[in-house]
Formats: sequence, C-alpha cells, structure tokens
Amino acid sequence: MLRATQALAHLDLVRPTLLLDAARVRRNIDRMARKAGAAGVRFRPHFKTHQSAAIGEWFRSVGVDAITVSSFDMGRYFQQHGWSDITVAFPLNVREMDAVHQLAAQATLGVLVDSDAAVEVIESHLRAPVNVWIKIDVGARRSGVAWTDPDAVLSLARRLLTTQHAHFVGLLTHAGHSYDAGDRAGVAAIHAESLLRMREVRTRLADAGVAARISIGDTPGCSIADDFGGVDEMRPGNFVFYDLVQADLGACDAADVAIALACPVVGKHPDRNEIVLYGGAVHLSKDALHTGGRTLYGCLARWEGSAWTRPEPRAPLVSLSQEHGVVRLDPEDMDGIGVGDLVTVIPVHSCLTSDLFDEYRVLDGSRIARRQSNQTPLDP
Repeated sequence: MLRATQALAHLDLVRPTLLLDAARVRRNIDRMARKAGAAGVRFRPHFKTHQSAAIGEWFRSVGVDAITVSSFDMGRYFQQHGWSDITVAFPLNVREMDAVHQLAAQATLGVLVDSDAAVEVIESHLRAPVNVWIKIDVGARRSGVAWTDPDAVLSLARRLLTTQHAHFVGLLTHAGHSYDAGDRAGVAAIHAESLLRMREVRTRLADAGVAARISIGDTPGCSIADDFGGVDEMRPGNFVFYDLVQADLGACDAADVAIALACPVVGKHPDRNEIVLYGGAVHLSKDALHTGGRTLYGCLARWEGSAWTRPEPRAPLVSLSQEHGVVRLDPEDMDGIGVGDLVTVIPVHSCLTSDLFDEYRVLDGSRIARRQSNQTPLDP
C-alpha cells in the first residue's frame, strides 16, 4: 500500500521528515567495499551524500581509512571526527589557500587542479605538504583537462613535480555523463570508454617518465561495472543511499534505496486523481528524472509491514513548488489515502534531498545527525 501512516506512527511525524533504513545503508556499504576489494582497488568513498559522522563510522567496519569530500569545510568536519586521509574532489578554489593549509596541517590532504592558473597559485602559495591530482575530463564536459590533450596534462604534472610541498599523485576523473546513459548497457559502455581514456593519458605520462595513479568516482559505473583494470582507487558516494535515478539506470535494485521523505497529505482532489503533499522543492530540490516520456520529481513508495519496498511508477510526483508537491495516482489508490495521512517519496537525487535536512530519522525511531554548512566553518 502507498499509505505509510500506520507504519510510521511510532515516529510521531508532523512535517516532512527524512527517513533512513539503516540496514540498507550498511548493506550498500558492504557491497561496494567488497567490490573494490575483489578488484584490488582502494575504496575512498565520497562522503558528500550522507555528510554524517555517525554514518561515516559504518565505513570503518569494512576497512575504509580514506575518504573523499567536496569542500574544505566538509573535510574539516570529518577530520574533527577522526578521518586523517581526505581528498577534496572539487577543482581547487584558489581563494581558499588558507583553508588548504589549515586542513593539510591536520590530515593527509588531496586537492584537484586542471589549469595552469591553479598550479601557479600552488607554486607561489603552498606552505604545507599536499597531494595533488590532475582532474581529467573523459566526456562529462564539466571540469578537468580534456583527455584528448595529454600534452597539457603532462605539462601540469611536470610543474607539480618541481613544486615545493606538492606531491603529484595522478589522474582523477568523474564520469558524470554516465547519469545520462539511459540504462545499464549505456553506463557500462561509458565506464569502459572512460577507463580506456584514462589509461591512454597515463600511458602518455609514463612514456615521458612520469608515474601516475588513476582515481574514478561515479556511482553508476562503480555499481554496474566489474572491470576496473588500471584503476587504483574508486570514489563513489551516492551508492550509500541510491535514489530514483540510480534505480532507473539499473545501478541498483529498488530495494537498495535507503532514504525516503515522509510527507503529510494536505489535499486530495479525486476529480483529477491527485493528492497534495506538504513536501516541496525546499525538501526534495527540483532535480527531475526524465524517463518514459515523463518528468518526475520523485515517486511514492509502497509499504509492507514496517518498511517501504519499492518506488511506485504509477504514483509520480508530477510538480513541485516551494512547499507543495503534487502526486498523480491511479483511481484505485486514491481511495486508500486521505488528508492527514503520511506517504513517502523516493527522491530523484538523494545527495540534494539529504542536504536539505539536519538529521535522519531511522526507522527504529533513533536519530542520526548530519553536518550542516554552518556547524564547522574554517577559521578566517
């Protein structure tokens, strides 16, 4: 059934609330760790999805000792919770060199560069040992040196090799275009192509006498692929929760999605087979999934007993405004839901949805705190 009122009665929810299935999270972590281990690849998970010290501890139980984050503030938060090997997988913001030095003084720090301008700042301002990766664009066309320009990569690498305090580590990429692949076969093809391109760039460097490791990171590729030949480390992040996009791609089973948004029903319109939720863009973001000729902002989940089971494509979230969400239902599902009931939405993008909340409500009734951007600011 779509109605979650009885299953969630013990939580006494009155407003949109982010739910977490801890057993699924642990299962997702264990599965990805085992995959990395079987491939002989270092597992450096991206913590930007969960941003929780408590959930971070669950990774230690599978042997993780190095992590990825997306900002220096996030890195400081996790460093303060015991993590000492941290890569900030975002192109270096050269205005944050003080933050670089502060974090590098407390942890083994990795940063990304993809331009001569960034390397120039490192050459002139770096005062503490830092691992430096060169970001490579293998097709996402977002950031990074194009894989088709290995000479530019080699030039940056050579400059870093002669820069005090900089330790050139290797080549890092995020094949973000895998999210647009459409299906498992498309993701697998992009993954294979990305690895081939990274190996080609590394070979060009090796021919010039420059050694480089390879780091990859997208959740679809890391979830679907089995071939990681030539890869030294993997940095997926979204896999910890997964979401509607990942399920649609085939990167996970619907039963692997580990978060959902509990929403009160505030309106019912049988004439158009729609219900209105207290749960809008400020709770879910406006990320959309375009699939089967439709645009979805989430789907309601079906429940069995005390847990949700799967997203229901016949119950799509078809529009969002700031606080409102509109769900279109089949007529037979309308009868079972009334104003005041609770339903649950499987988010399109779990990273953005979770970022809008300061805690997770676990299905057993406990609470898990999240880092908030204003909790641990770096010193000015």
